[in-house]
Amino acid sequence: MGTVSLNNKYAVQFIEQNEVAAVQDFIAATHRKIHEKTGAGAEYLGWLEWASNFDQNELARIEETAQKLRAKSDVLIVIGIGGSYLGAKAVQDLLQPSFGLNEMDVIYAGQNLSGRYLEELLAYIEGKEVTLNVISKSGTTTEPAIAFRVLRAWMQEKYGEQAADRIIATTDKTAGALRKSVEKSGYTSFEIPSDIGGRYSVLTAVGLLPLAVAGVDIRKLVEGAAQAEKELASPNVFENDAYLYAAYRQILNARGHSIEVMASFEPAMAGLNEWWKQLFGESEGKQGKGIFPASVIYSTDLHSLGQYLQNGRRTLFETMISFTADEHESKIPYDEEDGDGLNYLADKTMHEVNQQAMNATALAHVEGGVPVLTLEVERMDAFHTGYLLYFFMKACAMSAYLSGVNPFDQPGVELYKQNMFELLGKPGYEKKNN
Repeated sequence: MGTVSLNNKYAVQFIEQNEVAAVQDFIAATHRKIHEKTGAGAEYLGWLEWASNFDQNELARIEETAQKLRAKSDVLIVIGIGGSYLGAKAVQDLLQPSFGLNEMDVIYAGQNLSGRYLEELLAYIEGKEVTLNVISKSGTTTEPAIAFRVLRAWMQEKYGEQAADRIIATTDKTAGALRKSVEKSGYTSFEIPSDIGGRYSVLTAVGLLPLAVAGVDIRKLVEGAAQAEKELASPNVFENDAYLYAAYRQILNARGHSIEVMASFEPAMAGLNEWWKQLFGESEGKQGKGIFPASVIYSTDLHSLGQYLQNGRRTLFETMISFTADEHESKIPYDEEDGDGLNYLADKTMHEVNQQAMNATALAHVEGGVPVLTLEVERMDAFHTGYLLYFFMKACAMSAYLSGVNPFDQPGVELYKQNMFELLGKPGYEKKNN
């Protein structure tokens, strides 16, 4: 069993082993294509062995920069959209306390165009010591560029000439507007590797600097991903759970199960669900193909979307994430009066009850015709999170190639930008219609 393992006990009645065996040759050929970097988009496979080859000097520089930022600020504002923020926020939400008990406040901007959000953010940071980490390959992506323009002006008004010492840029090594700003203003900067796309970049400085500032053990995160590289290196679908997950997804998709619902019984997983949705949605959703990624948090959503999952259209399947170790041991107390009838649970831990809720849900949904895959993760810590991130990236590359699309481009994202520029009157984007 690997550090993250796929349990198919709830899927066996939907998919037979010989169906998986039938795609083995294709998976082995695709594995070679990934590792020999000969497939479509292969120039963006830099993440494949990134963790095991991580530049230790760069890792130390990220940690040192994070320490300096923590020492002189109350708040780090991370400015970015899509892959420039979703990975960091996912890991931060998963590993930090839920109720603001963390030492350092890391918050996000530039991921929307809401005036209300930006105004409230400016009101929130009034009177606080602030640093910025602006993340953009080009420096011209509309949402983060607007936020950076506004926040940079605020910083210059508050800190004057010292503002530049409180702005960190993570951008392309040589090109783009943000790189020019670095050269002009002298910001400390980190590189976005040219061979790693945004949604695969969480284990680079893009994700690691904000996470180090937030207090996450980034070395453990990278170690977990490096361990995943080793454990998920087999071309045999029955020895590589990332490939087995990819195979199950595509077999189910071919049967008309074209929506995947990522389900977790931990509220802290909500951010990682959003990262996962971008990873798979942007990698697979092209050429009229792709499995639509959706997510729920149970048991909360059993009381809202649960009805649809149980009895709605049978176009979906579920992937449940199970954290197997009981790390908190919060027990349900005995009550003399037992007015709520819960004494049968006395001395059970919340984890035990939560796990049985998961098993009960899986059994019910399978009975209702929903195939259920289970990904078992031992602990909710930095090491296992790093492993899980790599697991999904490797599975996503395989799954997209299995469906016949390039996992690493996103041609459809550009159209809304062109239309927006046209409607807003950006020079060079003349209106198509009067």
